[in-house]
Amino acid sequence: MEKGITQLLKAHRQGKKDAAAKLFAVVYKDLQALAHFQLMRRRPGETLNTTALVHEAYLKLADYTQGSWQDKAHFLAVAAKAMRHILVDYARKMNADKRGGKVPHTLVNASVIAGKDFPIDILDLDAGLLRLAEFNERLSQVVEMSFFGGLRHEEIAETLQVSLRTVERDWHKAKTLSLSYATRYRSNLTGTGRET
Repeated sequence: MEKGITQLLKAHRQGKKDAAAKLFAVVYKDLQALAHFQLMRRRPGETLNTTALVHEAYLKLADYTQGSWQDKAHFLAVAAKAMRHILVDYARKMNADKRGGKVPHTLVNASVIAGKDFPIDILDLDAGLLRLAEFNERLSQVVEMSFFGGLRHEEIAETLQVSLRTVERDWHKAKTLSLSYATRYRSNLTGTGRET
């Protein structure tokens, strides 16, 4: 299976048009699991479902031209970024539709980051990750790959081409900073605190 993925990745790098579609078919179950993992953290009753999220991610991945995927972990990391953008765009649309403030925010459970049940608005988390990226891009990538991609530390290390120990140190720092930036962002919006 891994050999087939490697061949498809090579074909994609060579510019073969059907390679991305074939790769998508091979890793479809991985993408479904990733989408299900993301949507499990959401409020019940939201209209975005696993299939829709996978297909939206596929459309983004099929147009991916800013580089090439090195391996399955890198492909899933790019898919995680695509799903993050889809979920954030979905939350923005939901927030725009509810301008009166009568509908609750689009919450996700950040227990993977916080180590405990920790509901947070996905837009606040995204803002926190953007701020974290300004401070240290790799820390933001570690959180994105872990939280949005469900990648294990070993896969993140392989994708970022750093040691496992580096990823573990980054994860420890990034968890604290991303949540801190996210909650500061919310405080700044509501006037209960200030951005630092």
